[in-house]
Amino acid sequence: MKNAYLWLTVAGSVVPLVLFAEHFAAAGPGLGDLVRAMLANAAASGIAADVVISSLAFWVMVRLQGAQGPSPWPFLALNCLVGLSCAMPAYLYACARRDELRLAAAR
Repeated sequence: MKNAYLWLTVAGSVVPLVLFAEHFAAAGPGLGDLVRAMLANAAASGIAADVVISSLAFWVMVRLQGAQGPSPWPFLALNCLVGLSCAMPAYLYACARRDELRLAAAR
């Protein structure tokens, strides 16, 4: 499962960044155009709202893990800079890797 999280992290990085690059190449670097595109119609607005609400839930989950989970800050930064599709599988990968290392050390 750990490797699946790693591949999802890569895909969750590449796909959004390619699409954002395409948008910014066409519309310029302004964030106003990005927000207008995200709210262009009901379908786009629904997807944007879904991502924002899911990101907030991710932030709460990561912060509540505290010392039991990996440091939250790299994953919260990934969420802001790339997106939830990168941050969540990266966090799950880090948790799986941590658990794997703990099991190996306990043997």
